[in-house]
Amino acid sequence: MQKKSLSRRRFIATSAGASASLIAAPFVRTAHAAGKLSVGLWDHWVPGANDTSKALVEEWAAKEKVDVQIDYITSQGEKQRLTIAAESQARSGHDIMQMPSWWPHAHANNLEPVDDIVTELIKQNGAVDDTTTYLGRAASHWIAVPATTGSQIKGPCSRIDLMKQHAGIDVQAMYPADGPPRAENWTLDTFLGAAEACHKAGHPFGIGLGTTADSVDTAGAIFRSFGAALVDANEKITIKTDAVRQALDFYKRCAQFFPPDAPSWDDASNNKWLVAGKGALIMNPPSAWAVAKRDAPKVAEQLWTHGMPAGPKGRFAPFIPNYWAIWSFGKNKSAAKSLLVHLSQPSAIEKLVVASGGYDVPAFTNMKTLKVWAEEGPPKGTLYHYPNPYNHQVLSIAAAPSPPKIAQQIYAQGIMTKMTVRHLQGEPMEKTLAWAETEVEGFMRS
Repeated sequence: MQKKSLSRRRFIATSAGASASLIAAPFVRTAHAAGKLSVGLWDHWVPGANDTSKALVEEWAAKEKVDVQIDYITSQGEKQRLTIAAESQARSGHDIMQMPSWWPHAHANNLEPVDDIVTELIKQNGAVDDTTTYLGRAASHWIAVPATTGSQIKGPCSRIDLMKQHAGIDVQAMYPADGPPRAENWTLDTFLGAAEACHKAGHPFGIGLGTTADSVDTAGAIFRSFGAALVDANEKITIKTDAVRQALDFYKRCAQFFPPDAPSWDDASNNKWLVAGKGALIMNPPSAWAVAKRDAPKVAEQLWTHGMPAGPKGRFAPFIPNYWAIWSFGKNKSAAKSLLVHLSQPSAIEKLVVASGGYDVPAFTNMKTLKVWAEEGPPKGTLYHYPNPYNHQVLSIAAAPSPPKIAQQIYAQGIMTKMTVRHLQGEPMEKTLAWAETEVEGFMRS
């Protein structure tokens, strides 16, 4: 694997120089790529990560003689989303704004098309997955550039010892740190059995049933594993279908083995659960592992991030991509495009991933085998399968494939987790489905 990765990196490094010149040629070193540029970036939770992105921006600015102002905007308290909404409404603000998953579509009418650079970046860096395309394109064109920073997969992070002791599952053998997955038997049925066994042993899976992102993302992946969607791509409501019934029945049976207060969990709850040593598995990017490494090293040494269990329709992993968008009312669009090309070069992407400790996942296929994931620890190799290097699972987002304007509302309201909780608490399935249908009909009328 190391030889393969080195060979790929040498290839990328060799080809990137020529490709970068071709991509950047229309924008760099012209009269339009001078002047001032204002950039709003997500305030990364990993210490030092902002320093790396700042250095990359300043490196470009010095070369192109552009005066750049960078603002790091926190997502805490919804400040990032509020800033995006305010600038969109006022049609004034930063030239470039980083946006999480659904927000490019929500503000598509105010975004500059970026087909010219994304098409060439895909040729240079490799293809992107369907979810990145689903969220990054509107009206048949790219509305934002896939961002490295903030993009994350929320797959299982398991306790090596507890899964082996109580469920008889060796997660390191299923997902070895030196080769492809051996996960043929890692199915939803196996997952359910492990959840029951660990619950009986006093170490339940730490999966929430609330309405915040982590809970919704997990439910969405489970539903997709059954081929279940609440609304299809043609805006047809598909709630009262066998696929949705099967998904809801399975998740209700699984949820009885989650912590009893799971319906009230937020996005910090699962992290705290794992770091405190209470749980055998959570669904999360490597943030919980990183905190454990600092605060509970004995727990961190037993953590292994790996792929999702497979359902009847495949293996689906929760994925939350981020984007760099250019406002259509921005004052220096040429410089903005030039900077985003610079941030999307293989060398820049690798620096950003390393600065995040392997948390950030690039969208591009050729950038999934960076050595940082193989070398991070303890235990060494714990993040090896995190970026999905063998493409053995489909990266998905809850509420897809319904059109984003509808899917965003299903996601924000946590409809799938609410369905699960209602059914778990004893509501008959058909009544739960009828409730969900009424909710979604309301979204479609709004």
